[in-house]
Amino acid sequence: MRALRECRLYGIIDLGYIPQLRDCNRVAEQMVTGGVDLIQLRGKGKSIDELVNLASEIHEVTARSDTPLIVNDYAEVAARVPVEGVHVGQDDDSILVARQKAGRNLIVGKSTHSLTQAHATLGEGADYIGFGPIFATPTKPDYKPIGLGDIGQVHLDVDIPIFCIGGINIDNLQQVIDAGAKRVAMVSALLKAHSIVDYARCATDMLA
Repeated sequence: MRALRECRLYGIIDLGYIPQLRDCNRVAEQMVTGGVDLIQLRGKGKSIDELVNLASEIHEVTARSDTPLIVNDYAEVAARVPVEGVHVGQDDDSILVARQKAGRNLIVGKSTHSLTQAHATLGEGADYIGFGPIFATPTKPDYKPIGLGDIGQVHLDVDIPIFCIGGINIDNLQQVIDAGAKRVAMVSALLKAHSIVDYARCATDMLA
């Protein structure tokens, strides 16, 4: 599998943007073709069995290109499907509990919304962090954007991969890079693009 530190563009397959679940494989294939380095399956409100089935199908796509697949929230899925990792939020299982539920050693990332949370997560043994939301985002409308100001500092303070997230798109990506970001995650901008392949390629070119 591709090493985490080599990953620059993190694509998130949020089922809230994909009405037909049978389209998930196609979306994953387009992300891989476009050069997305790391893919997450996020299915809020879906059952474990549904997520297990989807993760199994998507993993067949991602494994062919050595692209790590991460499951959001539900480490139980990782106990049944050989995905490469789990992502947890501030209110979800701890990183230790996520690994225990998965029953094996795997990548665990965590969402952080401030420098304080980023520092704390580093001490918990996270393999990477999400940092944001940088801008307002329809994916998480209840979260106040933290802006660009702390991106440089978090990269000085935290020595694991940091993926800036939240409202990032091609139009504002350069601002995020100029603020110090080396890696970003995209959700709605990528999933709603006219061509996921072209959009991803443009983003990966900018992050190169």
